[in-house]
Amino acid sequence: MKENSYTLRVYRGTSDKQFWEEFELERTKGANVISALMEIQANPINKLGETTTPVAWEQGCLEEVCGSCSMLINGRPRQSCTALIEDLIISGKSTTITLAPFTKFPLIRDLCVDRTKMFESLKKVRSWVSADGTWDTTKQFGEKVGPEVQEALYVLSTCMTCGCCSESCPQVNDHSPFMGPAPISQARLFNAHPAGKNEKPERLRALLDEDGIAGCGNAQNCVRVCPKKIPLTESIALIGREATKQAIKDATGLSDSGD
Repeated sequence: MKENSYTLRVYRGTSDKQFWEEFELERTKGANVISALMEIQANPINKLGETTTPVAWEQGCLEEVCGSCSMLINGRPRQSCTALIEDLIISGKSTTITLAPFTKFPLIRDLCVDRTKMFESLKKVRSWVSADGTWDTTKQFGEKVGPEVQEALYVLSTCMTCGCCSESCPQVNDHSPFMGPAPISQARLFNAHPAGKNEKPERLRALLDEDGIAGCGNAQNCVRVCPKKIPLTESIALIGREATKQAIKDATGLSDSGD
């Protein structure tokens, strides 16, 4: 191995055949995993000196906002755009960095996975505000939101749907329908919105299904790996209480307007 270089070990292939392939790259100041993959893309020659195909991966904003470049880096789910090579080498005490695709989503190729399941879960819990009245400037819609609530909602709104929380969750697997922490936290966000709370009962009923809150095993891995430090377990606990109230209302015929 050349001096001042490192090895990028990538788990490649499709669901039919996967294999490890290594690339030797020069250590450069400020380089991150994305720039390393781009270097391989420009010159796809592996450590054995063989010409190979460029590694397939996803990227978008390159500033940890879009969530598309998620992958397992040295076994930990995170964003590759903010994973600096020097930090990985120092923290791992090795000049070999391993990259692998997420395991909780269907594999497309190399480091690319299909996160459709997560997006469908967001649809199920209605992660949007159907109408907030912003188109009509002649009327005052909803209620004013105080600074403290705004701050709490902002943190929830930073979710990138990156999938790190699902990847780290032992309850998200082929034998469980659990939708994962992110959609549940997004339900909390939109339930607290002045206009979004109009659809709160529908969201809570959706989360009472077997793929909802009942699937959480409280492992708390999601909080440890969330790039945005979103209080996911807090959201799950809060939504759990709200969903229980909704179930009681539905069973007793109480109005949704009551608390």
